[in-house]
Amino acid sequence: MAHFFICPNCGNRTAANDRTAGFRAQPKGCAKCGFGFLFELLDDYYPAPNAAFFACNQEGNVIACGRGSFQLTGLDDQAVIGRHVSAVLGLRFDAGDDPVQTALEWGVRQLSKAVQVNAEGDLPARATADIFPAYDDDGGLLLVLTPIN
Repeated sequence: MAHFFICPNCGNRTAANDRTAGFRAQPKGCAKCGFGFLFELLDDYYPAPNAAFFACNQEGNVIACGRGSFQLTGLDDQAVIGRHVSAVLGLRFDAGDDPVQTALEWGVRQLSKAVQVNAEGDLPARATADIFPAYDDDGGLLLVLTPIN
């Protein structure tokens, strides 16, 4: 059975039969850019070319900013890493719920969620959020924000 993976750094998609690198328990890394870990997807997922990627730990704090993150927010990695993703990006979901917290608590995907992104010192922007829980023992999530023009 093939497992689908996506790199939070460069957005490269791959498929593999194993979730780990060789005989070790170490997670797979990205063969294209060398990033240290990949997110497994239940179905293949094709992000838009201008999508922004944010990888978070089990508390929702940003641990890595990927492709498109600076273009969407105007914030560099140092201003974002270690802070809660909803707070630093000023996420306000249209439905009034918190899909980030739902993904963290329940380990379920949250797809096509309308959101307003209001990063620090930036103008508000409309986006669609796709949120993928991490399927490993560490937990966490991948947040993909696609700007709406």
